[in-house]
Amino acid sequence: MKVATAAYPLDFFESWAGYEDKIFRWVDEAASHGADLLVFPEYAAMELSSLAGADVAKEVETSFHAVSDRMAESNALHAHLASQFDVHILSGSGPVFDKGDRPVNRAHFFAPNGKVEHQDKQILTRCERTPWDMVPGGPLKVFETSLGKIGVLICYDSEFPLLGRALSECDVILVPSCTEALSGYWRVRIGAMSRAMEAQCVTVMASLVGPAEWSEAVDINTGMGGVFGPPDIGFPETGVLAEGSLNQPGWTYADVDLDAVAHVRADGGVLHRSHWPEQSPRDSEVTYLSMK
Repeated sequence: MKVATAAYPLDFFESWAGYEDKIFRWVDEAASHGADLLVFPEYAAMELSSLAGADVAKEVETSFHAVSDRMAESNALHAHLASQFDVHILSGSGPVFDKGDRPVNRAHFFAPNGKVEHQDKQILTRCERTPWDMVPGGPLKVFETSLGKIGVLICYDSEFPLLGRALSECDVILVPSCTEALSGYWRVRIGAMSRAMEAQCVTVMASLVGPAEWSEAVDINTGMGGVFGPPDIGFPETGVLAEGSLNQPGWTYADVDLDAVAHVRADGGVLHRSHWPEQSPRDSEVTYLSMK
């Protein structure tokens, strides 16, 4: 398959037509380059809050409700485009209120056959806990698609090895991210590359980029698109299949060979995925020795 991963800037919209036109243009461009799988970043849906006006979009709480209120319309648009262009799409995540009075951070996944699923963020960052008061969502999922088995680790989730291990049956793990600082970008990138090494799979990282001064929640964004694999047989020695340019909007493309994933898992130079269980019980049998 060919994957397209976005370095995506947020825009302020005066009308739904403006948002619709932007998403259409992005999907059209990726599809015209032969992409089969399109990945938008974490919190890309926050631009939906602009449709409720500047005062609503500025404040975190009111903007969250505004995004959630528009999510059904956004989903309908993405589902239509997935079918129209015969592509799979992970749309930009955003707050969704469906667990009581507090939101989850949810990304929706669209297949060209009309099927729609979602993945919620598992482990929240400090700001998502306080002051945003978000809640963790539902369980991790493996999406069995015509392209292969696909999982999603939303931003911070990619930094936790056991979540990656839970998705180790996946051929591809998508990592939509939103990071304010360069250090945050690299934390997620290192996580994405580590998960690719451990599970001997491909990870696809998308990033929000650029300023959005009209939003308190996502006012500064740093990152770029990237596609990573295990630095082993059938993959680049760096593990980097493709990467964009820092803070430059646009798609980054990479060809992903699932036969290469299967081969490196069966007969790679190292076998992290198969040898993972050998960590236990060694990981709980640490001996402390005084050298004072």
